[in-house]
Amino acid sequence: MEARRYDIDWIRVIAIGLLLLYHVAIGFQSWGMLIGFITTEQTWPSLWIPMSMLNVWRIPLLFFVSGMGACFALRQRTWAQLLPERAKRILLPFLFGMVAIVPIHVYLWQQYNDLETGYAPGPGHLWFLGNLFIYVLFLTPLFYYLKRGGGKALARKAEVFMRSPLGLLPMFALFILEVLILEPFPFERYAMTWHGFFLGLLAFFFGYFFVWCGAVFWNMLLRWRWLFLLAAATLFALRLSFFQSLAPNYLVSIESNCWVLAVFAFGYRHFNRPSCLLSYLSQAAYPVYIVHMVFLYLGSLLIFPLGMPVPLQFVLLLLFTFLSCFACYELLIRRVRFIRPLFGLKT
Repeated sequence: MEARRYDIDWIRVIAIGLLLLYHVAIGFQSWGMLIGFITTEQTWPSLWIPMSMLNVWRIPLLFFVSGMGACFALRQRTWAQLLPERAKRILLPFLFGMVAIVPIHVYLWQQYNDLETGYAPGPGHLWFLGNLFIYVLFLTPLFYYLKRGGGKALARKAEVFMRSPLGLLPMFALFILEVLILEPFPFERYAMTWHGFFLGLLAFFFGYFFVWCGAVFWNMLLRWRWLFLLAAATLFALRLSFFQSLAPNYLVSIESNCWVLAVFAFGYRHFNRPSCLLSYLSQAAYPVYIVHMVFLYLGSLLIFPLGMPVPLQFVLLLLFTFLSCFACYELLIRRVRFIRPLFGLKT
């Protein structure tokens, strides 16, 4: 059995950290209010350049990582064990968050905008958890078939094709086909859309498939890591300079997957080692993500009216959000036994 992959744990932690950073930055964009964020009157337009780079791969990366996690989990479980375990890990926090976490930050948003306040349950920022559980239900029979040996012929073909980046062409083709059929606008509109659902489904499946392919895939990725990074950076530069961030969806899809492959390649090269910090952050990342919108909105309520320079507002809001989230995790979620399962932790 393959040893634990610490690089994938690190990538999951980093992806969630980048997602929190991105959400903080939305508060400094004029369009943030259109998607339900608390925004400052003094915007910071130049933040959009790094945001637009992150935006096309931050959510797909999480779905890829989740598919990889399903592959590792199924190696030690039957399908009958995996489904209840994933229900506790994904579905329970999703349902709890809908009724107990999301209404809090919706209330804070209503307060900031002087709107009529009320209890408003909903998926909010946890929408992708609902998608993940559907993917588990839908794809577990296929994954179990592959695990039980039904995919031996496919495994032999994969071992041949994955020796070269050309073996990734079917994956790129399916992602391109998805955007050609659904025509999302913009590409980054993932939350509670059919585009987000099917893009996540593909990413979840190929995340599983990459781990299932084994060392041949990861060795190929390592050899060609600079190609993926160069392709991603070139397509981003083209999107930013020639298309003013609104490139055709098929090009954005290629760029997104090149970023993802580059992240996995460099992560495999540099991060596949254990550490005490990783052990802590791996446990903390999921609960921190669940609660972060509450502290982000609370911090926005406190900091935005102060009228200080925008860069200072950004730094203070970032510190407030991260420190408050980790304080909540460390002092409450981590230590209270009956609360832990509500945030995806074992009792």
